[in-house]
Amino acid sequence: MIRLAILGTGGMAQHHAEEFQKIEGVELVACADIHLAVALKFAKKNNIPQAFSSLEGLLAFAEFDAVANVTPDRFHCATTLPLLTSGKHVLCEKPLAENHADALKMAETAQQAGVINMVNFSYRNSSAIHKAHELIQAGKLGHIIHVEASYLQSWLVSKAWGDWKTEDKWLWRLSTQHGSKGTLGDIGVHILDFATYPIGPLSSLHCTLQTFPNVKGTQTGEYTLDANDSFVISVRYANGALGTIHSSRWATGHDNTVALRVFGSKGSLRIDLDKSMTTLEWCIGPNIDKAKWEVLECGSMPKMYQRFIQSIQSGVNDQPDFARGAEIQELLDLCEQSAGTDQ
Repeated sequence: MIRLAILGTGGMAQHHAEEFQKIEGVELVACADIHLAVALKFAKKNNIPQAFSSLEGLLAFAEFDAVANVTPDRFHCATTLPLLTSGKHVLCEKPLAENHADALKMAETAQQAGVINMVNFSYRNSSAIHKAHELIQAGKLGHIIHVEASYLQSWLVSKAWGDWKTEDKWLWRLSTQHGSKGTLGDIGVHILDFATYPIGPLSSLHCTLQTFPNVKGTQTGEYTLDANDSFVISVRYANGALGTIHSSRWATGHDNTVALRVFGSKGSLRIDLDKSMTTLEWCIGPNIDKAKWEVLECGSMPKMYQRFIQSIQSGVNDQPDFARGAEIQELLDLCEQSAGTDQ
């Protein structure tokens, strides 16, 4: 039996609890949150026997094997390091840290501790992206020439997920004072992984960040709305391919659209997770002259929660690990440096 604790008991923690409770051989034994009342309520709802108001209290309890770290982004490094040095396996929410230096320290500490470490890049749950990686690395598309990746949301212009003007769970994402790095930090981390995992690393990038005027400078209660809400990144891959990676929260008609198009010298593929997590389309061979796309079934893929537990059971660290999280954090840092302060 793997004894699991959940650190941070906000909205995302509930999803973690529900997913881990579905897995045979996992027992939720403790949770912790700086707001004890919130932790106690979470514990009661999920039948968790122990609740603590601090990481120190959780570590003193000690009777757990692994942790899901679902604290706010700015606390990931400070809370994860003591867990690693205490020999606990850790699944950390994304982004891994606030900067590359902290992320690298987390990756190095995890390696030294010899514990399982994974970062929750949830779109790795799609079997389509793994099939794309397999096809591209096997040379099925030939030399990769051009890549387009996008992550589009519309919650600044729609109420599909609620009203951002009145709900804290959206307002904090628009405020740097509340720890947000905007669209780049929130969902840029996903699309950067999605755009590089199948193809390979980047050799250079240039990023433009934007906070559009009808949000920028607005004060809503305790929140100053100044975090970026759109970005465009022009990239060159180490293999020579060119690409664009972009995202916006103003994309009317797209609640949560993650897409990738890859064009090579022998063919192309495209993924649209709105359509399917388990299929991709590709144009190859005789279909090239007809511009005909065929659907390719990609099978199923265990979720990150399952793969984390399987890694603990097998002793073999699955991906994406903290080292991968640090690689993506370096790209995020480079994007911020490239964009400068003119948003």
